[in-house]
Amino acid sequence: MTLRQKQSVFARLVASLIIKAYELGYEITLGEALRSPEEAARLAKLKKGKGAISNSLHIIKLAVDLNLFKDNKFLSSTDSHKPLGEWWESLSTDEYKCCWGGRFGDGNHYSIEHNGVK
Repeated sequence: MTLRQKQSVFARLVASLIIKAYELGYEITLGEALRSPEEAARLAKLKKGKGAISNSLHIIKLAVDLNLFKDNKFLSSTDSHKPLGEWWESLSTDEYKCCWGGRFGDGNHYSIEHNGVK
């Protein structure tokens, strides 16, 4: 599967993820969906925050961070994202692997693995 094909699959799956969140009673706003290579390098150098790697999947449009709300309250914990994260992982196929950041301390991160990067 080419990168462009993977990006198309990712976009479609993120739409399904957002719909699933609303079905579970959550509301969503978009966090970071695109990160410049410069910002990724800066974060990696500073070693600040979650997802601070220079080869971030946000750069190639295979990752998105979602802000989760319930009853008008922002839910920032990884545990809050667990039902969505596990559902996202269940969408994996032999062609692509859906990865949830809750497995590596970044609960609001949803991506498709590419060249070993989650």
